[in-house]
Amino acid sequence: MPGWDEIMAEIKNTPNNIDYVRRSYLCKLSKYTNRDTIAYYSGWLENPQAHNVDINDSDMEGFMNVIKGLECNKGLDLILHTPGGSPEAAEAIVHYIRKKFNNDVRIIVPQLAMSAGTMIACSGKSIIMGKHSSLGPIDPQFNGIPCYNIKDEFQKAKEELSNTQDNIAYWSILLNRYPPAFLKTALDAIELSSLLVREWLESCMFSDDQEKDEKIEHIVQCLNEHNNSKLHGRHFSIDYCKDIGLKIEEMEENKQLQDLILSVHHSYIATLNMGNIVKIIESSNGKAYINILQK
Repeated sequence: MPGWDEIMAEIKNTPNNIDYVRRSYLCKLSKYTNRDTIAYYSGWLENPQAHNVDINDSDMEGFMNVIKGLECNKGLDLILHTPGGSPEAAEAIVHYIRKKFNNDVRIIVPQLAMSAGTMIACSGKSIIMGKHSSLGPIDPQFNGIPCYNIKDEFQKAKEELSNTQDNIAYWSILLNRYPPAFLKTALDAIELSSLLVREWLESCMFSDDQEKDEKIEHIVQCLNEHNNSKLHGRHFSIDYCKDIGLKIEEMEENKQLQDLILSVHHSYIATLNMGNIVKIIESSNGKAYINILQK
């Protein structure tokens, strides 16, 4: 299978180039695995300031569109490349695709599936990762601010102001940035992320494991424990994900599958680099839902 430079050359030399090349590689992967395949790609790395690059409720329309016509009895491989987003939107997406594919969902992470993307990865029966792939902490964010940071800020203010009122003006200015009940919302989001991942691991990846409770609790703590991850953007490697107990399939163990996955990945990244597209949801039957950069 071709690499990045060869795919770029193929795109330049193909009529209706970029869409045809991208879809042809997605179709080749689906034929090889004999499974329905959906690619979910966000262009947050190419357009950091763009809107709608995150996982949000508008994505449901995309999944509804691309799943139409698929043979759902074949199972689904969902390719994820995303910075994450709303836990509530992730919950709705997971519920929908599990119902459509009877829980036979495998997640493929060619490069990055962070935050709510990691949550969705945990909903599958297994996760395919390569040596270059990463998941991330599942602690949620609001407007780019990790909820654990919000929690820590309020806790620090409470502790300091209980001892002295010297800095009350400073803390008033700082905390007044947040709307009423914002701390409660942040705490609820932290709790929801852990709750959803725990439920998803129990009902699919570890459904037949007699010792699943202890394993699942360890995984959730490792993925949503702020003291372990420190930074919301921290990258968890394939080795880390295997060590904490997730069911990981190593991409490198099947050279043909690896080549097919990486060719799909390169073609989607090329699409995001060459145009004004910020998100693509596309299935192996040629249906696509594409979000354009709003200027």
